[in-house]
Amino acid sequence: MKPIYIVDGARSPFLKARSGPGPFAAADLAVQAGRALLARQPFSPEDLDEVILGCASPSPDEVNIGRVVALRMGCGQKVTGWTVMRNCASGMQALDSAMANIQSGRSRLVLAGGVDALSHAPLLYSDAMVRWFAGLMQARTPGRKAAHFLKLRPAALLSPVVGLMKGLTDPVVGLLMGQTAENLAWRFGIERRSMDAFSLRSHQRAMAARKGGALGEIVPLVDGKGKVYEEDDGVREDASLQGLAKLKPFFDKKYGRVTPGNSSQITDGAAWLLLASEDAVARWNLAPIARIVDVQWAGLDPAQMGLGPVHAATPILQRHGATLNDMDLWEINEAFAAQVQGCIAAWQDEAYCRDELGLPGAMGTLDEDRLNVDGGAVAMGHPVGASGARIVLHLAQALRARGLTRGMAAICIGGGQGGAMLVETCR
Repeated sequence: MKPIYIVDGARSPFLKARSGPGPFAAADLAVQAGRALLARQPFSPEDLDEVILGCASPSPDEVNIGRVVALRMGCGQKVTGWTVMRNCASGMQALDSAMANIQSGRSRLVLAGGVDALSHAPLLYSDAMVRWFAGLMQARTPGRKAAHFLKLRPAALLSPVVGLMKGLTDPVVGLLMGQTAENLAWRFGIERRSMDAFSLRSHQRAMAARKGGALGEIVPLVDGKGKVYEEDDGVREDASLQGLAKLKPFFDKKYGRVTPGNSSQITDGAAWLLLASEDAVARWNLAPIARIVDVQWAGLDPAQMGLGPVHAATPILQRHGATLNDMDLWEINEAFAAQVQGCIAAWQDEAYCRDELGLPGAMGTLDEDRLNVDGGAVAMGHPVGASGARIVLHLAQALRARGLTRGMAAICIGGGQGGAMLVETCR
């Protein structure tokens, strides 16, 4: 495979969804982060071959948000822009799509990444209310319109449908993503206190990374009133086991263990990587930080979707004759604490590795000192379309900061899939 270089990257702060839409639409997030990244390059935005953006929930007026963002960043009319969607791995899919085009020779220099503004997810009318509106449009006379209004039952028809909840529910198995995490907690015997301890560590590592300057890929955002947003605002310095223990299970209120505190946060954010071929690196005298060596996608039971990283990363390890701890660092997106812990448990489980992965025995025990060393989505948040790009970018940065060589970024995907990328630093 021709080398695919990561030249540079940037992301916005990840902003936790609170009461109502956040200060930035998805396109705003992507444009501001992308402009900051492009401004420090030795080439013009118009020199890009294409812009590829992953997004799970674009707004109705920006459906092909990749093209909208490319134009707003000043890439010009000739630079194509397009959008990809693979749920939680949309940002990683954008990178893979860019790689494929560079491999084929159709592109040499591509800006690829992901974005979502989940706080802007719409409230929807029910089907019954839509039919009521349709009937109103068909009523031609004032009398018929008045009669139609008498059929309106506000309590039944005006209750909104939360678009985000529909998007986070698997249509095949009928489970919310958090319920699939409960499945893994039950399957592998993951206790509530263990999940909370994992989540606390995520906050502690993210806070230490912030204080230590290890999140240099973040570029500030500025809203329309001039307010500056410089940091991920969901990271809790005051997080504690006692505080996390007070939170009630959300997805299975009677028997569950998965709470808002040991789940990723609903978040707005964008992440970009600049990918280049060998020719582009030479032409523009670029200094790559890393290269993407291998990629794998995998499918599995949607009800166990959180184990996607296991199914995607394992074939890469096999191809390269590597064990889990031959990777200097791992980034596994923290959709839920139980989900990442389930992946670790699956690799340790003889029966799972034999029956589900076709291995002769257990893969081994992943050294958690190599895993999400600067925190993860439980602390920072999970803007669905952006997370796959974020973990690849931060993996490259974290490897370089520690003088390390090789790492794996992996992500679970709603619908029962997994994605993984093997990254090596450039010397």
